[in-house]
Amino acid sequence: MAGGSLLTLLDDIASVLDDVALMSKMAARKTAGVLGDDLALNAEQVTGVSADRELPVVWAVAKGSLLNKVILVPLALLISAFAPWAITPLLMLGGAFLCYEGFEKLAHKVLHGKEEKHQPKAEEKVPDDLRAYEKAKVKGAIRTDFILSAEIVAITLGTVAAAPFIQQVIVLSGIAIVMTLGVYGIVAGIVKLDDLGLWMSKKSSALVQKLGGWIVDAAPYLMKILSVVGTAAMFMVGGGIIVHGLPWVHHYFEHLAESGADLPTVGTVIAGLGPTLLNLVFGIIAGAIVLLVVSGVGKLIPRKG
Repeated sequence: MAGGSLLTLLDDIASVLDDVALMSKMAARKTAGVLGDDLALNAEQVTGVSADRELPVVWAVAKGSLLNKVILVPLALLISAFAPWAITPLLMLGGAFLCYEGFEKLAHKVLHGKEEKHQPKAEEKVPDDLRAYEKAKVKGAIRTDFILSAEIVAITLGTVAAAPFIQQVIVLSGIAIVMTLGVYGIVAGIVKLDDLGLWMSKKSSALVQKLGGWIVDAAPYLMKILSVVGTAAMFMVGGGIIVHGLPWVHHYFEHLAESGADLPTVGTVIAGLGPTLLNLVFGIIAGAIVLLVVSGVGKLIPRKG
């Protein structure tokens, strides 16, 4: 009797673990696109600090990301249980914020990029400025991570919505931990690429030295590419979140992509990239609108002093 009960319990546990593994795989596949955007955004956000502070900054952002998910996972479970209607509006607000940040960054680059380029560089920054700059970097990266983490949690929650509560908790927690370790492990590797190249360039092997030199030369270009990709990701992710919250816009974009799929030669490309590019354009427009609203409200509010 006791042996039979134990076997039944073990069988139930095995069945639960199988279900958890299957749902985790599905959730990981659905959130893979967001993971790529998260990687690009955060790698770009933590660049620009001194070489000896790169890993501490990545670690600080990773801890902030874990804290974000400690907040988001229970919050998502509570919202799903008591106010499921609130998930989409909250995600849309986060998407609008991403678009706003992306457009603000783009506007600053266009309006002030030439001025900054012609300004003489300061020979040395005082430690207080460096610490403030580093804190600002960490704060900005954690803030951006919060929105992307919210989307990852929401997508995962949608995958396990019909599962028992305990399975929802396990899958959400597992995805949160794996995504955080994966993203910031890769980010740490990216920001230390130049150090790896420098170390290789000092080795005795001519081939290793040459490879190290290539890595050192390529690292700045990789960071610039990540900066561009990171800004584009803000618009694509933010625009995509808003579009999915507006069914009529989402269906219209799908219709446009399907119409383009009938074109010869480029039809397949349009069908595959069309929705993403439309989300990008929509995100840029949304970011411009939010920036105008925020700027207008800011002018109406009297400043102290």
